[in-house]
Amino acid sequence: MREIKEIKEIKELCRLVSTSELFVGLPPGDIEEIACRANTLRFWPGDVIHSEDDPIKQVLLLLEGRIKRSQFSKSGQEVVLRLGVPGEIVDVPVLLPGSRHTSSVVALEACKVLAWEAETFNAIVESLPGLLKNVQLILESRLAGLTQRFCEVSTKRTSPRLAIGLLDLADRLGERVDDHIELRVSQETLGQMTGMTLNSVSRHISLWKTRGIVKQRRNIVEIHSIPLLLRCADSVDDSVQGSELRNDVVGPATGLIGIRKKGCVGPPS
Repeated sequence: MREIKEIKEIKELCRLVSTSELFVGLPPGDIEEIACRANTLRFWPGDVIHSEDDPIKQVLLLLEGRIKRSQFSKSGQEVVLRLGVPGEIVDVPVLLPGSRHTSSVVALEACKVLAWEAETFNAIVESLPGLLKNVQLILESRLAGLTQRFCEVSTKRTSPRLAIGLLDLADRLGERVDDHIELRVSQETLGQMTGMTLNSVSRHISLWKTRGIVKQRRNIVEIHSIPLLLRCADSVDDSVQGSELRNDVVGPATGLIGIRKKGCVGPPS
């Protein structure tokens, strides 16, 4: 009976992780083999999963909850690099002996992760070219994202930067609730992601609120007009003409993918 239960648990786990970025294109047999060689760990809100410069001992895949990956300047200022969601690797694995983490990761919510010892994961990667390809694609995608963020901070003014940041989060973390999209993110975190002060973020959110683009609750941003937010992202200055802001609310066809309905579990499709 115990063996049957374990088999069912493994099958369910494989079903949950099959859509993860790590397992894209891999046959079910390979996914099951990889999953069976991992352990599950849990972290609570505020737990430090690892700190910058810690040796890489494990490779973690987020199954439940959300994490924040960030770096700190010498003066202690925090820069948020990414908010991670289920289905994503917690930190991109570096397949070199003696490698260290280049960022810190903190659990924002109760998190459940699938954990492989670094040596075990490296051995699996060496035996499965498809897995190695996925790891490389994840690394390239994260690097491209950071490069794009750097260009935005260097070349765009505050309004487009904040709008682009909200659109990216809506695509990856957004939850559709009735006629709007909800993001569980604080204004402080938005500033740390976009290179803006808290006051600047608050000013733009307040302005957009009067124009019907967003609403703000405690640590939640409601996006009520994707089209208008897109216009803010494309604007060359920090203002949007009032004539562009009338009668334009979020609808079913927003042009974004991956927005989850509230209560759904798992990575964006």
